[in-house]
Amino acid sequence: MSLISFALDQYRLPVFEVGDPRYQPLGGWIITDISRDMLACLDGLAMADDITKGRAPFEPWSSENYEVSFTPEGFSFRNEWVEGDEARYSVAEIREALETYWRFLSALPERRQLVRDYHPELPEWQADLLRWEEKWGRPHPYRGRLF
Repeated sequence: MSLISFALDQYRLPVFEVGDPRYQPLGGWIITDISRDMLACLDGLAMADDITKGRAPFEPWSSENYEVSFTPEGFSFRNEWVEGDEARYSVAEIREALETYWRFLSALPERRQLVRDYHPELPEWQADLLRWEEKWGRPHPYRGRLF
């Protein structure tokens, strides 16, 4: 069973449910800071892969609302606008949560009303994966494992 489960609300925005309240802040960070942005989720997965292998992340996490740290010791965040909204998780926990969220995002129905310029012939998740790899000039570390 996953730490967090995700769904869409009536406005087609991500919501989450946790069995253990300890993961409430993590679910909140994911649906707020990543939301439906597959490129951000791909960044998070690559950073989780880096810290799993004992390396520093390939790039600092960029956020308007959170101070975020991916380190080989774990993952932590602090909401810069909401006092007390902060948490720390193990490498295994952040990796599992992001993998679960990627599966959720990539399984969402295509938003046909949106016009995409980059590989519109591909499913959105595949086009974003190619964009990520083009941007960073390397294969995504989860290629062949999760997608």
